[in-house]
Amino acid sequence: MPKSTNSVAAKARRKKVIKQAKGYYGRRKNVHTVAKNAVEKGLTYAYRDRKQKKRNFRSLWVQRINAAAREHGMSYSVFMGKVADKGITLNRKVLADLALNNPEAFKAIVDAVK
Repeated sequence: MPKSTNSVAAKARRKKVIKQAKGYYGRRKNVHTVAKNAVEKGLTYAYRDRKQKKRNFRSLWVQRINAAAREHGMSYSVFMGKVADKGITLNRKVLADLALNNPEAFKAIVDAVK
């Protein structure tokens, strides 16, 4: 009995991997076995970094709020504590945006919590 293979599906799978490897350097873009490893690793990094992106942005917001609060003679932790005590429900993203793009509004918030 002749050997049975599904070369159509196999070629489609390989083609999918090669397409995902578009833009890679050297053999990573056109040799299936090398491309497969590179694409798998790339997808792993993509998954991991979708989580890290959230951490990095929160860290950036904290740094910006800290810098702006210190200009008004207050540390980040004291400022955020007083913001919470006063019941101001602005999150770090909004506070950081105000600190960067609208210093007068941020100063008003600092004056409100002092």
